[in-house]
Amino acid sequence: MLYLWIKALHVISVIAWMAGMLYLPRLFVYHADAAPGSDKSETFKIMERRLLKAIINPAMIATWVFGLTMVYLMGWDAFVQSHWLHAKLLFVLVMSGLHGYFVRLFKTFAADRNTRPAKFYRIVNEIPTALLIVIVALAVVKPF
Repeated sequence: MLYLWIKALHVISVIAWMAGMLYLPRLFVYHADAAPGSDKSETFKIMERRLLKAIINPAMIATWVFGLTMVYLMGWDAFVQSHWLHAKLLFVLVMSGLHGYFVRLFKTFAADRNTRPAKFYRIVNEIPTALLIVIVALAVVKPF
């Protein structure tokens, strides 16, 4: 029963993390078109900071804590034999790296130093979706 509660909390955390990872680069799209120092730009800074600090960061931490707890509860032997899980963890690491990259972009916008056009952020906005598809497919289908 404990495992199922941990799994439910993991899924909730993943949903919150992904919601933020999909929304933050969308904010960057609009922020890139705002003049630095303008009211619009300052509003985006507040929105980005709150999203990152209140939702994305805690959700990523919770995702890792609950996910690793599930790995621990399943046992070492089961983990070693779950090759799909190894692949999933690799893509979750990539998602975590993307999260770090988004933090760096956030800091660039906060300092009014963005030099990239909105089109760049529209492209970047698709990366979390692609990773989400792969991660969910691995977790549900368990192809190997």
